[in-house]
Amino acid sequence: MAAVVLVGAQWGDEGKGKLTDYLAEKADMVVRYQGGNNAGHTVVVGTEEYKLHLIPSGILYENKVCVIGNGVVIDPEILLQEIRALAKRTSKYGKLLMSTNAHVIMPYHRLLDQLQEKSLGSRKIGTTGRGIGPAYMDKTARTGIRVIDLMDAEVFAQKLKDNLEEKNKVLTKIYDEPPLEYERIYRQYQEYAEELRPYVTDTSLKISEYIRGEQKILFEGAQGTLLDLDHGTYPYVTSSHPIAGGACVGAGVGPTSIQRVLGVAKAYTTRVGEGPFPTELMDDVGERIRQNGREFGTTTGRPRRCGWFDTVIARYSARISGISDFAITKLDVLSGFESLKICTAYHYQGERIVEFPQSQKIFSNCEPIYEEIAGWQEDLTGIRHFKDLPATAKNYIQRLEELTGVPATIVTIGPEREQTLVRQEMF
Repeated sequence: MAAVVLVGAQWGDEGKGKLTDYLAEKADMVVRYQGGNNAGHTVVVGTEEYKLHLIPSGILYENKVCVIGNGVVIDPEILLQEIRALAKRTSKYGKLLMSTNAHVIMPYHRLLDQLQEKSLGSRKIGTTGRGIGPAYMDKTARTGIRVIDLMDAEVFAQKLKDNLEEKNKVLTKIYDEPPLEYERIYRQYQEYAEELRPYVTDTSLKISEYIRGEQKILFEGAQGTLLDLDHGTYPYVTSSHPIAGGACVGAGVGPTSIQRVLGVAKAYTTRVGEGPFPTELMDDVGERIRQNGREFGTTTGRPRRCGWFDTVIARYSARISGISDFAITKLDVLSGFESLKICTAYHYQGERIVEFPQSQKIFSNCEPIYEEIAGWQEDLTGIRHFKDLPATAKNYIQRLEELTGVPATIVTIGPEREQTLVRQEMF
């Protein structure tokens, strides 16, 4: 048995979908363990581009089992849209399973998400407005509706009535919004339930069977380490745990089942939404990276904030998730720069900081300390072996390895499957 957890090592959008798609070819099962449709993966197969939000990226291999784990919050409408769209475009895709214990996003979650964000004004967090946070809030408050509840019409009816009684009070009395109608929601979600029923099972048990059968399992996280609810740049974080430890809780497996952790990081750094970002470039260089890298959100279309590679957060991510290997993505985007900068530490009120600060007040006021390294002019997109990269590009990767203390076993130089330079196989 080999089990690998794939985690984002920055603020999300690191190219995890491409890596999941690549590693899924060798895996028997791919498991999504947290988040919701606030995340998006873009996978390119030949000339076809697939944008996935809930379905694990490995679904594009017809002999794979793809699992939506209990740690995911599921919007049934979005999931069914993805299933239908996939079936229209190809007949060759994997088997999809979803956990009985995953929580369901309801219409009131989406509405409250948008109203709460709007009410924050200048203090907004930058959520996608898709109901993720409110769904996780109900999960923690033990008032959430799980997939297993959705499958039982009687249980679902009672829980929906109870929740609407509370949510409508909030909508009408706090936000001056009209109440939501029970019957319409009940009928719509029962239709969802019947369509989703064939996919629902005890996924933790199924994963356990694969582990006992010594099969290869890839655990896929959404977002990134710096968006983790406990370990990210709080409060500018997501509502779940993208770190490697989240795979155990969100999939229902023990930590001894995990052999390796692959941290995915861009050759530079990006961030969507609000919050501190020490290496952010607010100039022509940042815009050039954005345009070269097509840095616009898969889910929202929002332009991503761009900056130089930050080894302080990369080292932090490696520590928090126990990253054994890095995959450095989008190295090709940096072609054409005379020189590149790498953040090695921060400067704060006369002090040099080499570790990620716990205080967000301090982090917001940190200035990056840069090391400059020679760039390269060559187009990398046609290269198929790491040894064939320009010497300066290899030097850049080597320096990232030295500064993070973690080997870069995979480097990508484009969105297509063959544009993946593998120095050591993960499985």
